[in-house]
Amino acid sequence: MQTILGSGGVIGIELAKALSAYTKEIRLVSRNPKRVNQSDQLFSADLLNPDELEKAVKGSSIVYIAVGFPYNLKVWKESWPKFTKSVIDACIKNKCKLVFFDNIYMYDKNYLNGMTEETPINPPSEKGKIRTEIFNMIMNAVKDGKLTALVARSADFYGPGIKNTSMLTESVFKPFSQKKKASWLGSVNFKHSFTYTPDAGKATALLGNTEDAFNQVWHLPTASGPLTGKEWIEAIAKEMEVKPKYLTATKFVLKIIGLFIPIMKEMGEMIYQYDRDYVFNSSKFENRFDFKPTPYIDGIKAIVKLDY
Repeated sequence: MQTILGSGGVIGIELAKALSAYTKEIRLVSRNPKRVNQSDQLFSADLLNPDELEKAVKGSSIVYIAVGFPYNLKVWKESWPKFTKSVIDACIKNKCKLVFFDNIYMYDKNYLNGMTEETPINPPSEKGKIRTEIFNMIMNAVKDGKLTALVARSADFYGPGIKNTSMLTESVFKPFSQKKKASWLGSVNFKHSFTYTPDAGKATALLGNTEDAFNQVWHLPTASGPLTGKEWIEAIAKEMEVKPKYLTATKFVLKIIGLFIPIMKEMGEMIYQYDRDYVFNSSKFENRFDFKPTPYIDGIKAIVKLDY
């Protein structure tokens, strides 16, 4: 049995699709799980309840964390450490391997141009400190020999079917679909990598089913040669057949936008990722598995075709 915790989000859905190539025994866990594959087992649970979480994990060989708690600092402080401890305890007790879908919030902001698995950890934000804490919880359990786990790390992501958890969706795709101007954090002149969610799902499933991939960190496959903010806006506008009009958002503007789009209010402390080049390197994964990430233009075309 391979179990996905947080199966209702875009990563959980893409992961479930990809896991069907490895097993027919897939358990989807969330408050209101829905089948992705016909043979999926559904398990309803409150992931912040340790007893319910352990029941959800029991009988699993591999457990995937694809949870996306609401993008709110207070919620993250209250939920992530508690949840992570419960997952680690449950996996140790039930002898499950753990795969953690992670982001890059813990990386030192001075080393974002060419991020690898060896990039220094020095979180510049409160959300980054929380991600560092839970990453350390997992890896300390690995170092102590209690847990077998791997970390699958993604850049900011984009892809079809995303509702409200992607900056690119909220600030460019959605406004253009409504004949409004796009908005971009900070300057539009810096390069910014985005991981394509179908690639992320396939790669995470592959890692989870590769014995020697465990007990280390992997960057998920992400196309090289990222576009600048201006190039992203222009490429998306071209595919959506609209004019590439946009506004740049400062911290002050984010507060105003946040009155209408809550996720943008929370982006204030993350604006450092958009005032410098943000280039994500996934050559370790690409070389190990001979995997070619989806080119950015192809990803944009697929999103417009499927969602707009």
